[in-house]
Amino acid sequence: MASPVRKAAVAGSWYPGEAAPLRSEVGSYLSEVPAHHIPGRLVGLISPHAGLHYSGPVAAHGYSLLRGCSRLTFAMVGPSHQEAFDGVAVVTRGAFETPLGRIPIDEALAAAILDPELRILDQARPHRDEHCLEMQLPFLQHLVPELKIVPMLMGSQSRAEVERLAGALAGALADRRDVVLVASSDLSHYQPAKQASILDALVVQDVESFDEDGLMARLEGSHRHACGGGPMVAVMKAARRLGANRATVLKYADSGDVPNGDKSRVVGYLSAALWVNES
Repeated sequence: MASPVRKAAVAGSWYPGEAAPLRSEVGSYLSEVPAHHIPGRLVGLISPHAGLHYSGPVAAHGYSLLRGCSRLTFAMVGPSHQEAFDGVAVVTRGAFETPLGRIPIDEALAAAILDPELRILDQARPHRDEHCLEMQLPFLQHLVPELKIVPMLMGSQSRAEVERLAGALAGALADRRDVVLVASSDLSHYQPAKQASILDALVVQDVESFDEDGLMARLEGSHRHACGGGPMVAVMKAARRLGANRATVLKYADSGDVPNGDKSRVVGYLSAALWVNES
């Protein structure tokens, strides 16, 4: 039986549908990023997921840390925008496809993360039309030649769901130094830029302080802060259990910061790194 291939859902709309222009656009964003350096081992990234023209310049700051990497698996966690369900939907077999080619699933790691009792389930259907993880893939394909992924979508993003997933990730990744966690999330949505900056600054501070419990409490108090807050907290908690003890905010911007952008209704974007200071 042929392995299933999840076809690109938003190629040609959210990002270029042909390989050459997509490679060029991703490369241009990476070329404009300063040489970020973290003095330790990268464990996780927080990255936005809007149309490439809007969030790509921010996402490039985090992905620039992967320059020189040749072989990595990315355990990717995002929110489900298209389908409501309870638990975590994991794709365990096959590949994801973009105009830059196919990315195989790390099937052994995906199987290790599954736990039906914790509602971490083998479910490919919620991923079919979802954009939040797909928007990360062109950067990964551009930078990492030997690449595998484990795609995961959170349904409710409840505190219990966050805790269950964080524990499963930490357990499955305990002996894997070749895996980077990725949380896909935008911040506030469709606020005037001034109001967005106030809302987003609170989340940025929680991340910079590596205060995952504070961020969870903030998200429970208001739904205005982030569409993928649950993935952010789950990845922060898992990263801490895997040894991460530092968080670095690499870039914050909003959708109005692009040329001729509209500052009256913006979406906030954050790129951040979670890492181990081993000194």
